[in-house]
Amino acid sequence: MSYLLQVDFSFSGPWGDAMTESMQGLANSITQEPGLIWKIWTENQTEQQAGGVYLFDTEAHAQAYLDMHAARLTAAGVTEIRSRIFLVNAALSEITQFSA
Repeated sequence: MSYLLQVDFSFSGPWGDAMTESMQGLANSITQEPGLIWKIWTENQTEQQAGGVYLFDTEAHAQAYLDMHAARLTAAGVTEIRSRIFLVNAALSEITQFSA
């Protein structure tokens, strides 16, 4: 089974290429998180929001990452953190081109 973690929060930038450049170290560190399969980075400059969609191998790994990440964001002054964890329905997802 796989678990999807969705996180978004208020963010004032940087955006686009500047975000890519400034967040490369963080991106590299995220690759070392236990159970992480992949992360998709999200950004919406118009609404001043950023975040990500993560796929983990277990719900426990997704929850552990969320706990750590929320603490890191809070320490950085982020106050509006929204998150959800979902079980991936692999059978239906495979029909629409996802392979877990």
